[in-house]
Amino acid sequence: MNQKYRNSISNIVMILSVMTIFFSCEGSLKDVQKFNRSSFLPSGEADSINLKYTDSGRVKSILTSKKMLDYSNIENAFTEFPEGVVVTMFDENNNTTIIESNYAITYKKTDIIDLQGEVTITSYDGKKLETPQLYFDQKNEWFFTEKHFKYSDGTGGFLQGPGVDFSKDFKIFNMQTSNGEINNVEE
Repeated sequence: MNQKYRNSISNIVMILSVMTIFFSCEGSLKDVQKFNRSSFLPSGEADSINLKYTDSGRVKSILTSKKMLDYSNIENAFTEFPEGVVVTMFDENNNTTIIESNYAITYKKTDIIDLQGEVTITSYDGKKLETPQLYFDQKNEWFFTEKHFKYSDGTGGFLQGPGVDFSKDFKIFNMQTSNGEINNVEE
């Protein structure tokens, strides 16, 4: 009976030791997860920004935003605009095109800008495009989306449907499936 009592105590001590090790590891795992989550912080942060892009002394575009978060400290660096952006682009004749969205993120490696939430592009001549999400390829100066879009040409004509890609000056316009009404204006 004495031996049986010792084996029971030995088993209880071993179970308690294993449980202690298990629970102490779980606490450490939670601490590591918490550390990893908190280490994903921006390397820079700015409020009320007004960035001007110039080329050969001429302003090409102006970006304004209430908040910018810079994540250039990670492998796939990006810049986030969590409170939206307004971008004013100027052509050779100083005509403006205004791009607005509720949220934007730009990826440094690909030079792609992802605009989201009530994206609107309005050109100086009354053309307007609206969509919930739009990408802009900065290298090729090309817009594209798979989302539903609505385009109006400023003269009462419109196009709408899912998926479109087009040049920044609206001169080349490719649609997947669309419907609408185009007014033929003779000049």
